[in-house]
Amino acid sequence: MQGLDWDSAAVLNFLRLALEEDMGTGDATSLAVVPTQAVAHARIMARAPMVCAGLPVVERLFRMLDAGMAVEFLAKDGDIVEKPRDLVRLRGRARAMLTGERTALNFLAHLSGIATMTRRFVEQLAGTKAKIRDTRKTTPGVRAFEKYAVRMGGGTNHRFGLYDAILLKENHIEVAGGVKEALDEAHAYVNSRMTPREMSAYEAAGPATRNVNGASLPIQIEVRDERELREALGAGAESVLLDNMSPAQAAESVKIARGLRAVCLIEISGGITLENARAYAESGADFLSSGTLTHSAPAANLSLLVDRIEET
Repeated sequence: MQGLDWDSAAVLNFLRLALEEDMGTGDATSLAVVPTQAVAHARIMARAPMVCAGLPVVERLFRMLDAGMAVEFLAKDGDIVEKPRDLVRLRGRARAMLTGERTALNFLAHLSGIATMTRRFVEQLAGTKAKIRDTRKTTPGVRAFEKYAVRMGGGTNHRFGLYDAILLKENHIEVAGGVKEALDEAHAYVNSRMTPREMSAYEAAGPATRNVNGASLPIQIEVRDERELREALGAGAESVLLDNMSPAQAAESVKIARGLRAVCLIEISGGITLENARAYAESGADFLSSGTLTHSAPAANLSLLVDRIEET
């Protein structure tokens, strides 16, 4: 999860499908009014402050439509754009440019919107130890892109999927028969069934349970009150998620957890907003997580403008 391979088969195939979805049997409007040999000069402009994410998509989408498309970047992913400015300059076949315009802008606006929202959270947490991270509340099929955008905004990623971490939530605990029972089963699973593998980005962020062969898989448990917190820590929890607590309740829970297990990783989730993030961060937690980063970030305000057409 530390990087995204923009030229991988998975990414390129996904982008092709996105173009095909929009084009269907052909861009009727461009076929009707744009001369076949027309060459356009255009630019993609940010109309409002934002954080860039997804610029590599622009280049790959347009070159799928016109292999000779010239793409000049005036910014890079992760850049903070303070005022309206051009981000990309394009020169190539006008039909290709107009056909790919909406797909390219959709990706760029969505990912930059996520990066921008994430950056706002990062700014709210400045000066505290807490970091903001995402959840699995992502758009199906687009998770890798969206989690990449979170990183471009200065945030961190929670687990990528169900396979790279164990997160014992309310329903898992209910099915297992309780907090201690769920943790005991999770520890037994890791120690007996996991095989050695490379550490994921998620695991590198905090404590992980390892078996004697060096296999690792982080185990985190969701707790809703002091009783569950104490039970979880007593059962060997190394990472707890404080769920749907008020800032005051979270602060008290962090104090209790640090007293019982100083190196415990503590995350707060549920109802985290830009307005209250600072209050939660001041509890001393390691992470705040919010689905808002990926499911509610407004799209960045972007436009593609054709400046001129070359004579052909």
